[in-house]
Amino acid sequence: MHELSIAMSLLDVAAEELERQGGGRVVAIYMKLGPLSGVVKQALCSAYELAREGSGMDDAELVVEEVPIVAMCGPCGGSRSIASVMELVCPDCGTPTPDVIHGRELELVGLEIAES
Repeated sequence: MHELSIAMSLLDVAAEELERQGGGRVVAIYMKLGPLSGVVKQALCSAYELAREGSGMDDAELVVEEVPIVAMCGPCGGSRSIASVMELVCPDCGTPTPDVIHGRELELVGLEIAES
């Protein structure tokens, strides 16, 4: 379950930032997650709950923003939201759209830290 190692890495980054800032308390960890990242949101959230126990960040919330799949469609000349991971085609013209712009995200985008 690679979601556990990802959750532990998120907590490690948060701990490093707390140390860099000289203390405080992590209130929330914000991240973006796309359906093509290879990470299952529910599994990550469950793994995070497990990983934060005894970490000193027992009450730090994980806030996950789900990013839709967006691909560039050549014939239509613009970016389009793709309805299904299984079928990467333009919803307007039906052309295959292998040029994915968004949807692979697995990134930490912010930490909310409160002073102690």
